[in-house]
Amino acid sequence: MATNPKRSVEDNRTNEKSTSSEPDAMSAVELLEEDHSEVESLFEEYQSLEQDSAKEALALKICMMLQVHAQIEEEIFYPEARNAITKPELIDEAIVEHASAKQLIGEIEAMEVGDNLRDAKVKVLGEQIRHHIEEEEAELFTEVENSEMDLNALGRRMAERKTELLQQVVEEGETR
Repeated sequence: MATNPKRSVEDNRTNEKSTSSEPDAMSAVELLEEDHSEVESLFEEYQSLEQDSAKEALALKICMMLQVHAQIEEEIFYPEARNAITKPELIDEAIVEHASAKQLIGEIEAMEVGDNLRDAKVKVLGEQIRHHIEEEEAELFTEVENSEMDLNALGRRMAERKTELLQQVVEEGETR
């Protein structure tokens, strides 16, 4: 019996949203897209700030969010996607983009309040992240959605890990 590949993809997309018994459960792609949207908004907000202390606080929040996001992608999403897609080089490119972003994040986190290069570094980081998001959403997510991956189960694992990582950030903040 021949299967219709278009039908399988549609079934997989429908399955992404309908099989979860948890009302606010998201597929892996939905979780990542939500993170993308949130961090893009924060980069826009940063550009409107004028006070150095507010800029520092928001820059550090952006850095923390990007670190958590990159970690769940690298630990969970990318290994699963690499095994399921036809273009594993997309994963390699994403990992290289993460490494570049992590370098800038480290530099931003080490800066003092009022450092003259903070705005430039946050701006460049934002540009790199926007480029990464565009490629990821246009190419990688399309490949993933056309695969046989169980995006709901993956989304649950990623959401659990994200919660753990955010809790670690809170606990580390309390001990400083």
